[in-house]
Amino acid sequence: MFDIGFSELLVIGVVALIVIGPERLPRVARTVGHLYGRMQRYVTSVKSDISREIQLDELRRAGETLKSSVESAASGVEQQATVVDDYLRKETGNVTRVMEAMGTTEGERPVTAPAMQQLVEEQAPQQSLPLDDPIAAPTTVVETAHGTSGDKSS
Repeated sequence: MFDIGFSELLVIGVVALIVIGPERLPRVARTVGHLYGRMQRYVTSVKSDISREIQLDELRRAGETLKSSVESAASGVEQQATVVDDYLRKETGNVTRVMEAMGTTEGERPVTAPAMQQLVEEQAPQQSLPLDDPIAAPTTVVETAHGTSGDKSS
């Protein structure tokens, strides 16, 4: 802390002996030692408090970063779910129209090639889903009409 050598300490000790006197010097030295110890403990506690506050601030920042990354990932998942939902609704509508067309002709006459061509032309080109990211490619099990299940990867 201070740059005090042995010779300076010796001079301070001699002056203290002359000024304070030999009978009170041990008591004064003991008091100075206790005060010095208290000062060291106080400085140490302040340093540890500052260190804890710095660590706490770092943890808060890390928590906020984690929270923002989780929120962005959740928003990305919601967007992908919306795209898939829209796609599935559109395909369900197409299947419903085909089934209705088949139902109107059932029993009367089979669906002809021109009628199927008209249904195909009414459909917009099939939209490809943006699920090519290997991280976002889940494996799903699709239930078929016969009750069996098959794996279908997106």
